[in-house]
Amino acid sequence: MLSSASDSCPDTFTFSFVLKACEKVKAQTKCKEVHGAVVRNGYENDVVVCTNLIRSYACNGSIDTAQRVFDNMPERDLVSWNSMISCYSQKGLHHEALRTYNLMRKENVGLDGFTLVGLLSSCAHLGALNTGVTVHRIAREKGLVGNVYVGNALIDMYAKCGNLDSALSVFERMQNRDVFTWNSMIVGYGVHGRGDESISFFGQMLMAGVQPNSITFLGLLCGCSHQGLVEKGVEYFNVMSSKFNIKPGIKHYGCLVDLFGRAGMLEKALQVIRTSRAQDDPVLWRTLLGSCKIHKNVEIGEIAMRNLIQLGSSNAGDYVLLATIYFRENDADGVARMRKLIKTQGVKTTPGWSWIEVGDQVHKFVVDDKSHPDANEIYQKVRVVVHQAALHGYVQEGSLITVSEFTSTDTDCFETSSSCHSEKLAIAFGLARTPEGTCLRIVKNLRVCRDCHSFTKFVSQAFNREIVVRDRVRFHHFKGGLCSCKDYW
Repeated sequence: MLSSASDSCPDTFTFSFVLKACEKVKAQTKCKEVHGAVVRNGYENDVVVCTNLIRSYACNGSIDTAQRVFDNMPERDLVSWNSMISCYSQKGLHHEALRTYNLMRKENVGLDGFTLVGLLSSCAHLGALNTGVTVHRIAREKGLVGNVYVGNALIDMYAKCGNLDSALSVFERMQNRDVFTWNSMIVGYGVHGRGDESISFFGQMLMAGVQPNSITFLGLLCGCSHQGLVEKGVEYFNVMSSKFNIKPGIKHYGCLVDLFGRAGMLEKALQVIRTSRAQDDPVLWRTLLGSCKIHKNVEIGEIAMRNLIQLGSSNAGDYVLLATIYFRENDADGVARMRKLIKTQGVKTTPGWSWIEVGDQVHKFVVDDKSHPDANEIYQKVRVVVHQAALHGYVQEGSLITVSEFTSTDTDCFETSSSCHSEKLAIAFGLARTPEGTCLRIVKNLRVCRDCHSFTKFVSQAFNREIVVRDRVRFHHFKGGLCSCKDYW
């Protein structure tokens, strides 16, 4: 005789289905309620239920609770470890993802394609090329390189770590390719400022019978913008809707504004914003403001700033951009107005940082950083490096306007001339800790400032090093005193 509904109790399947639903609809409160029921019904040690709890908590923003559930599990299988690594990676906690993998290795759990994809994603975001190469070797040893998801993750990792040759090598060896494979190459070449190669891969993609998507065109537009291919960029923006029936999104309009703005066609960039459906998006106005700084256009810069203020989206960086334009036009009143606005509105800034990987460790630096255990040695090396760069022609450029005058928080782009910017510390550390001839790879969260860009060019010449810098916008490949961006960024 079957039990009545009132006598039935939840089991592993019940909890798993409900927790997956909580994960999908972002029901944090319900997730906690289910967790209570899990404990009351004696399933707190069930591997499957706990793994779903981890995913649900992490998806609902409670990564610390997810970690506690994971730590308290008496038994953890491969899926549990993969879930924890994936949760950290998806939440941007990439150092934690790699640390979790190190713990996983000690447990001899093994790994699979899901493990590798999560690890490679974290390596890509950190710019941890050496660790990524190690993961690639493991993938070969385990026979997982043929997995299309692993292959795509490898291409993405190499491209984001600044090694396009290795990305291309992985691509050419892949027997099965999907739209993500092609996009990884197109976007990779695009952010490296190699628009021609992005366009070439797009042509090959179409010949292979693969239909592009919105990401494909972001890569194309990005590449065209960074290489100054205005006509090509406009052509791709138009055909994405007319030929491929893909509706342009805010990011596509942002690329178009950037395309015109970098080329000095500021009136056209302004027209794009005003005629788009995204004119209330601050990113478009901020992109235009950045272009106005490059081309010293006060009038359109003021229009962009007014719109940012009206949208309630202005930040310290915006004020400093406009103040810099005023400064270069010898408009002392304009500079004073920006200084007053920053003071009165108590605007906060995003602290700048730089990462560099040495060996299998990623080291992080901020402006005037004294927290590193080898700080004294690093600052001594900075002085040596600055001196050598100066012998090759480097002249330090003081910032025109500094946020630190008005707020308690420094940003990399707007430090005083006496500050030691984060990438200078990272470069000095890299030079001190790596053999001669080793390429230095640095990741920044902000755009490279003019002084550090000039500094890095001369350092690459003085020390005969290739230096690859990934900033918030694009890649810069410094070699022999030159930069791949041709001083256009």
